[in-house]
Amino acid sequence: MIIQPRTRGFICLTAHPDGALQSVKNQIEYVKSKGAIKNGPKKVLVIGASTGFGLSSRITAAFGSDAATVGVFFEKPASEGKMGTAGWYNSAAFEKEAQEAGLYAKSINGDAFSDDIKKQTIELIKKDLGQIDLVVYSLASPRRTHPKTGVAHSSVLKPIGNSYTNKTVDFHTGVVSDVTIAPVENEEDIPNTVAVMGGEDWKFWMEDLKAAGVLADGVQTVAYSYIGPELTFPIYRNGTIGQAKNDLEATVTVLNDLLKDLNGKSYVSVNKALVTQSSSAIPVVPLYISLLYKVMKAKGTHEGTIEQIQRLFADRLYTENGEVPLDEAGRIRVDDWEMAEDVQAEVDRLWKETTTENLSEISDIAGYRKEFFNLFGFEVDGIDYEKDANENVQVPSIEA
Repeated sequence: MIIQPRTRGFICLTAHPDGALQSVKNQIEYVKSKGAIKNGPKKVLVIGASTGFGLSSRITAAFGSDAATVGVFFEKPASEGKMGTAGWYNSAAFEKEAQEAGLYAKSINGDAFSDDIKKQTIELIKKDLGQIDLVVYSLASPRRTHPKTGVAHSSVLKPIGNSYTNKTVDFHTGVVSDVTIAPVENEEDIPNTVAVMGGEDWKFWMEDLKAAGVLADGVQTVAYSYIGPELTFPIYRNGTIGQAKNDLEATVTVLNDLLKDLNGKSYVSVNKALVTQSSSAIPVVPLYISLLYKVMKAKGTHEGTIEQIQRLFADRLYTENGEVPLDEAGRIRVDDWEMAEDVQAEVDRLWKETTTENLSEISDIAGYRKEFFNLFGFEVDGIDYEKDANENVQVPSIEA
């Protein structure tokens, strides 16, 4: 079938398998161009492995240090006449490329919050790998059914205390307008958001993996977070999501105690603002990212997810002296180039000036749109979108 993008707000309803394959190949080529990651991981579990930072983590581990990888994700499979999701096509592309390179790669599709998927994953690791030396936790979901209580929790994106008004942009039309977001009113919104996006599920995974004996001596685990500029604090870091991120970061201490007898370590990596399915849904953030991209590209410091994660692995997690550089709060920071004073000062200046009329001139809204469609396999250089594509692409390790 000929597959074209169909959007609804910040969601693309279609995905292109050929574009996904080329995007994955592009990431692989970048990692290979940077050379081998010395002392990198060899057996890796990525939870949330099909898009964004999780996918880039899997690619970096495999093609940066020849790691065997197990990926866990929750995606809609493809079938005859029906498209799979972008993450399904990404995972199919990754496994294809990994197998051609002689690398072990298997995937599990299902609800990573559930005990059943944890059990399936552990059984696969025991059977094929024995033990793993890195666990990447990169889940992004709006809902979670708690595996112990059966309660379904939904996250909300709201400020706490006061409403928040600021500029935002419809990145499809380029219209800049003011948006007001009402604060939390339901007292359950905060704990529900923490239950979905906080550190409890990461802790459950690590507890189950350790109890099963599949964590190697010296194991490391990393989860991803974001802080961002003061501009976005009311809606992000000081809002409901920020409460969940605080909980995620607090989980590091708990996991360090859990892993102590294995000489293991737990980290949260604070990453850069990037175009992802999640960030596209947050008001204000797409405009901020469009301005940020303009500034960082001009300075030559712009990174996408693959550049971020390759740098995380090579310059932070797997340094030559074995020391992992941390900030005063014990976090890894690969948002350092984003948060540089000169970058933030320029973004702040442009923010004050931004209007619908000058948006295309002073921001990189075109780059934002392109990256958004790239997430779904569209607008990828080298792909002919007028040609028929085979929508029925399978992930090799998952039975149809």
